[in-house]
Amino acid sequence: MPAVQKSGKKRPAPSQGGPKAKKAHISKQATSRHNESVKKRRQPVTHPVDEFKEQDSDEESEGADESADERSAKDEMDVDNALSKDPNGPPFSALAVSSNAQHQLAARESHKAQRVLQEQRKAARPHSQLIANAKRVWSLARQKNISPTERRKHVQDLLDIVTGKVRDIVLKHDVSRIIQTIVKHGGQKERDQVAGELKGHYRELAQSKYSKFLVTKLIRFCPAHRASILLEFQSHVLKLLLHREASSVLADAFELYANAYERSILLTDFYGREAILFSTNRGTPQDIESAKKGFRGLLDGAEGDRRKRLLAALKENLTTIFNNPDKGTITHAIVHRALWELLTAVDSIEEESDKDKLRREIFESCQDVLAEMMHTKDGSRAVREFIAYGTAKDRKHIIKVIKPHVERMCADDEAQLVLFTALDVIDDTKLTAKTLVSDIISHASSLATSPQGRRSLFHLIVPRSRRHFTPAQIVMIAETDGIRAKTSKKDSVVRETEIRKAASEGLLQFVVENGAEIARDTGGSLLVQEIMLYAEGDKSPAMKALTGALASPYPSEDPARPHPIDLPHTSRMYKTLLQGGHFSHSERSVARSSAFSPSEFASVFLSMAGRDTTIAIALGDGAFVVAELLERIRQEGSDAQKTQVRGWFDDSFVARLKDSEVKGKNVLVEKIKALL
Repeated sequence: MPAVQKSGKKRPAPSQGGPKAKKAHISKQATSRHNESVKKRRQPVTHPVDEFKEQDSDEESEGADESADERSAKDEMDVDNALSKDPNGPPFSALAVSSNAQHQLAARESHKAQRVLQEQRKAARPHSQLIANAKRVWSLARQKNISPTERRKHVQDLLDIVTGKVRDIVLKHDVSRIIQTIVKHGGQKERDQVAGELKGHYRELAQSKYSKFLVTKLIRFCPAHRASILLEFQSHVLKLLLHREASSVLADAFELYANAYERSILLTDFYGREAILFSTNRGTPQDIESAKKGFRGLLDGAEGDRRKRLLAALKENLTTIFNNPDKGTITHAIVHRALWELLTAVDSIEEESDKDKLRREIFESCQDVLAEMMHTKDGSRAVREFIAYGTAKDRKHIIKVIKPHVERMCADDEAQLVLFTALDVIDDTKLTAKTLVSDIISHASSLATSPQGRRSLFHLIVPRSRRHFTPAQIVMIAETDGIRAKTSKKDSVVRETEIRKAASEGLLQFVVENGAEIARDTGGSLLVQEIMLYAEGDKSPAMKALTGALASPYPSEDPARPHPIDLPHTSRMYKTLLQGGHFSHSERSVARSSAFSPSEFASVFLSMAGRDTTIAIALGDGAFVVAELLERIRQEGSDAQKTQVRGWFDDSFVARLKDSEVKGKNVLVEKIKALL
């Protein structure tokens, strides 16, 4: 029976009169709420996935908004419920009921007394009436299901109540959330008004457990005030970074919201007191352009002893951060930028001995915390610099530090570059095979499901391939090539071959166990294809595993799980394997892989799929695959295989094929005629 054919016609586009694509309806309010939560700081690979979630103040306070009056009312209600007897409940003796009732009545009286005392204390506090009025309006402004117009009205009423008193009340935990609501839901005018009232107090607010969230929101939503807010932190940045509450404020400002000039304001403290005292940062265009150059701009105008003092100050301040790993500051991008600026400045030192000495001192100060820095662009680049310049002992220590985090590194865009540099630079391939390569392969099943994870696996077998790495990624990987030429002895081609050989056995076993299923995914099919083409070793078990998936009845009996041939990317994978390599558009021919035998794969294909399935595939969506199979048999097959295939694709089959609407039928007919 011929397979059920799919229509070759595509649905016309909307511009051609076709139906409009269906889109899920999302309200503007939901869209804006989603956009507000897009920016998040990059998560260190050393932290568990759920540990590093930054809590927004609104989320933090969802369960803390209940007033004391509401809690007291609930307690009183519980007392009343306890006094009412359940008719379906177990019988109690009169004495027990009486005793229980007396206890509950005493508790009610105690709660009333506590409530009165609490009201008296609240009334005695400064601005108690203002806070009470603000809370009343706040309960209306923060409702979720109200119109934007109504919300703006409540926000304006709320602002009218607190205007002129924001600075006095903002440090209170409940009032801080009220001000945050104004900033979150108000317009730019309201936000700027709040930012103006708090001017001069941002350093104090950043160190508060509650108002630190307000500072972050103002930095985020008030770009006109951002530079002035950050200038208030100057001369105190290092202390604030080591502060439990303020650290996250500076980290968010630097990584998520600040521009180049505003980042330079925070970085100046790392350069030492001299840089702060002699800086002329007045916000003029000249100052802004000069500040954007960072530490390099300072060194350009410094000579002799001043240059040495600046380098020493930056190194000393970074060492202070590295010596306090328990504070969590090492994970912040601002620290990584300062470290990378210092490493870049080391190259400007004329004396090689001084250059090597300073680089050695920097490495020794942070060698045990390198894993905390790999998740950012500057941190990753700094760690790669240490690997490239390091001695064999240094590189061994770095591998020891990063080894527990290999899986997370493979799935991170920046951290995986550290792995690539280690594999490209370290001459001891037995060490890297035993530690890094084996760990990467052991997690192949989970890595194959993401683009970043697949890229880590691709680097083991086809490093820097333009098929799987963008030009920008290749440029980043190659940044340490110049250093590698000086510090590594082994030829890069030899090193790549040894890494590929070390990875091949594990990757082929991965294909045997999971290849057929992984190949059903678009990216997974590319991974399986490259492993089959370029890995070294016995590929017969892997070939049987892949072709075994083709032996299932065609077309698939389960509509939810199509046959592999009906998946375009999987079908293309089988065609490429039967070709023995990728088609080169420049040479207009197939570039065959020396590590793969397409004729052997074709033989396994015939034996596993069989006559009926192969014919059904040819009459379905697999005409191009079968055409390539016949071409391989014609060129490299045995006489027995050719005789066998001729019996399958006889004149009656050709007649049925010509009468069908199968894609690729003309190509398949040509291959059948050539075989006959």
